[in-house]
Amino acid sequence: MVEHRGKLLPLLTTGRRARGGLHPLGPPLRDRPVPHVVDFHPGMSPHATVTDRMRHQIRQWEDQGDRRAIFLSCYALMTDNMLAALHGGRFQDTAWVERLLHRFAGYYFDALDCYDCGEPPAPQVWRQVHEASRHRPLHVLQHLLLGMNAHINYDLVLTLDELLRPEWGSLDEADRRKRLADHRQVNAIIAETIDLVQDSVVERHDPALEIADLLLGPFDERILSLLVSRWREEVWEKAVELLKCPERGGRRRGIRSRLEADVLRRGELLLRFG
Repeated sequence: MVEHRGKLLPLLTTGRRARGGLHPLGPPLRDRPVPHVVDFHPGMSPHATVTDRMRHQIRQWEDQGDRRAIFLSCYALMTDNMLAALHGGRFQDTAWVERLLHRFAGYYFDALDCYDCGEPPAPQVWRQVHEASRHRPLHVLQHLLLGMNAHINYDLVLTLDELLRPEWGSLDEADRRKRLADHRQVNAIIAETIDLVQDSVVERHDPALEIADLLLGPFDERILSLLVSRWREEVWEKAVELLKCPERGGRRRGIRSRLEADVLRRGELLLRFG
């Protein structure tokens, strides 16, 4: 994977179709409701936090040798640091960012529950991730980037649209800039977490990457941080595009279909660089 890094990351920052064709994308995802909170598994404490559910699922997957634990371990570390940043007052509107964090996690677990039970069908972008992670011999970085692609480039767009839609029309430009500033502040939290992910998740699952980390120093962390920041800028633009559409209608469905297709293409690109 390391030798492909120079070719892979620039391609992942666009939604353009790579040459050579792709697998069929299948039918567009239907609009469907999403949970407002994270549902916890039976037997878990009613006072459990979102990170409790993450770590409960990580333990189950690690016991089963299921490598989907790789992405979720990364996500749990990111969430820990986000919660610490909320507690530390690093956002302009703490309550709004906290709602965003929990709603965002709800999308992840909703897709997982749908994948496990099959009804309603999980979003196609998550079927791509779960099927590849369970059945293909992926590199640890592919596990991470596949999950990040689906969760950031797809789930986060829909989460922002859902959370901002009730208030968007009443927000003035200053308030909208405040929302965007808090969205961008998350980039700093992610950047601060990448080195911990490298040490605690990536190198634990592939110790050989410790050598690459020593050779490259902070260079590879900066590349990943820049990639995620670029993705998240695109996410905000796509969420605003959705917000300009009526809640129901053909234009909105078309945007969502294109969004899903772009995320699936990125996923296919990641799978090719194994």
